Amino acid sequence: MPRTRGALRAKVILAMDTATPAVTAGVLRLEGVEVLAERVTVDARGHAEQLTPNVLAALADAGLTVNDLDAVVVGCGPGPFTGLRVGMATAAAYGHALGVPVHGVCSLDAIGVETRGDALVVTDARRREVYWARYRDGVRVDGPAVNAPTDVPADAHAVAGSPEHAALFDLPTLSPAYPTVSGLVRAVANWTAEPAPLVPLYLRRPDAKPSAVAR
Repeated sequence: MPRTRGALRAKVILAMDTATPAVTAGVLRLEGVEVLAERVTVDARGHAEQLTPNVLAALADAGLTVNDLDAVVVGCGPGPFTGLRVGMATAAAYGHALGVPVHGVCSLDAIGVETRGDALVVTDARRREVYWARYRDGVRVDGPAVNAPTDVPADAHAVAGSPEHAALFDLPTLSPAYPTVSGLVRAVANWTAEPAPLVPLYLRRPDAKPSAVAR
C-alpha cells in the first residue's frame, strides 16, 4: 500500500534521467530543492549498466537508503526508446517496491527550468535532428518537438542542452548541458496531486511499418 502522508509534501526525492547520453541520478530534499548527492555518467550506450549503480552511489553519498525516499522523479523524454525504457522502468520499480509516488517530467523541462530569459533547449534526436523546446524564464512556451536544426525556430536569446547540437545555433550558450536532478524536481508541476501515469515522449512514429496485405 502507498505510504500515507495526507497534505504533507514529499521530503526526500530520488531523481533520475536517461533521455540523453547522461545517466543521471541523485537525491534531494524537496524543501529548497537541496541536492544531497548527484551522480552523472555520460555514456550513450550505458544507461542499463550505469543507472542503478548511480542511484545506489548517490544514496550512499547522501548517507541514506531507499527506505528514506518519499517520492521518485524521472525524465520521460523526449529521447531514444532504449534509454527512456531503462529510466522509466527503474523509477516505476522503485515506486512500486517502496509504495511512493513516481512523477514523470519532460526531460527538456529539466534543463529549461534552470534557464532565464528567452532560451532554446536542444538535445540529440539522432538522424541529424534535435529534440527542442522553447522557454521563457524557465517556463516552456513551445515544444517539445523534433526537427532538423535548420527547421527549429532559432530567434531565442540563448541556447542550452547538448553542447554538440547547441553549437549548431548562432546563439550564446547556457548551462546545463543535460537534465540535472534539481531541474527534474523543479519541473514537477504539482507535488500534492496524484501523479499521472508515466508516458514516454518519443515524438516520432515507429520505424517499423506494417507490411502490405497480400492480395
